[in-house]
Amino acid sequence: MADDAAVRTLACPACGGTVAMRAAGYTVTLACEYCGSLIDVAHPDARLITRYAETQASLAIPLGTRGMLRGIEWEAIGWLERTDGWAAWEEYLLFNPYHGYRWLIAQDGQWSLGTMLTAAPRYEGGEMIVDGRSYSSFYHDNRARVTRVAGEFYWRVKVGEEVRSRDYVRPGFMLSLEEDDREQSWTLSELLSAREIRRAFDVPPPPRWMPGMTPLAHQPSHYARRIREWLPIGAIAFMALLVLLMLFGRTMQPQTFGFPVTPDGAQVSQSFGPIIVPVGRQAMTVETLTSNVEQGWVDIEIAFVNRKTQESYEAYALNEHYSGYDSDGSWAEGSRSQILKVASLPAGTYDLVVDAQAHHWGSSADSSSWNPVSGRYETASQPPVDVSLTVSRGARFLSNFWLAVLLVLVPPLLMLVLHILFENARLAQKDGPDPDASDWIRGLANP
Repeated sequence: MADDAAVRTLACPACGGTVAMRAAGYTVTLACEYCGSLIDVAHPDARLITRYAETQASLAIPLGTRGMLRGIEWEAIGWLERTDGWAAWEEYLLFNPYHGYRWLIAQDGQWSLGTMLTAAPRYEGGEMIVDGRSYSSFYHDNRARVTRVAGEFYWRVKVGEEVRSRDYVRPGFMLSLEEDDREQSWTLSELLSAREIRRAFDVPPPPRWMPGMTPLAHQPSHYARRIREWLPIGAIAFMALLVLLMLFGRTMQPQTFGFPVTPDGAQVSQSFGPIIVPVGRQAMTVETLTSNVEQGWVDIEIAFVNRKTQESYEAYALNEHYSGYDSDGSWAEGSRSQILKVASLPAGTYDLVVDAQAHHWGSSADSSSWNPVSGRYETASQPPVDVSLTVSRGARFLSNFWLAVLLVLVPPLLMLVLHILFENARLAQKDGPDPDASDWIRGLANP
């Protein structure tokens, strides 16, 4: 940055105050810091353009402030406020004698660094291309008007000055075209991080977006970044859960027992054992199979009974199967097998006590005989149903697995909802056709 001694001074023709001109040789218009008058410094006598009667705005970055941004020391030498009739924003003109000018644009607490382009972007496929990056149309046919001004500028700026503008965006960047009847200029603005702008000019950090707020057109969703960061974590967690399911969800040392039960007959009770559980808190799996049940069902109640303490751990299964024909052809429903799981058995020796009763669908007094002992109709012509039980140590609880998967997915799902809300608020400002799939995909892309 040039030494302070090299800064040129002149007297304000309105109030006589000494005004410093930091970009001598470049500056055309200068605003007096004491009375706010605009001065034409290109005129040999520093001609007064207009008086600015109102008090200057309280600037977030006072003119003359220097800050290190992207490895270059910049000085804020000019400030203006603009509006397009819908939104208002501020633009600070930064100057460095070796790097020229940049724009520091402030809107809704967010800050962007703007660089003037020396060549017009290339138009291709409905988008603008700069350095291989595409920018989609967002605002078009707007008019930006200067409402307040202070400091020095490289053109004769005045309140009421108006230009036509178009804006094209990609996450984190805005490409802007400004034109009037004499010229057009392109500026590429990049959204600055809170840390970057605060380190450079000690301004308050931008507000964090919350539902109900309106983001900038080029403001990227920080939820999209978090979703991308969570994807590998979620994949690793899912694979770890699969490994745990395979390691600890295995069944071993199966024991098989069986007995017949007559449809519509008396309940059959059987006891099998011993079943030894060598370690505590052991899960057990019992598969019940009734391979020949047809047009009926079997109620099966099981209980692991500890031989020493007589504690009982119970479960219930309903095996059933039905079939037939109708206008659509053959049909079948029900399941002849069920899987029962007992989550946690203490160590010990157990008996498996089984109570089973079979029923035939459609039994009536015409096809069955009354048994006064059992107090029900019994179908003597139905063959016995074979009940088979396979008892194994261990169990695979898929519900626990999917619950764990759901817990892993809760953070990215929540961030996805917030990202959708963010993109809805951002794209609602877009001019022209409604947003399409490409807009949503672009919102998830890296800046």
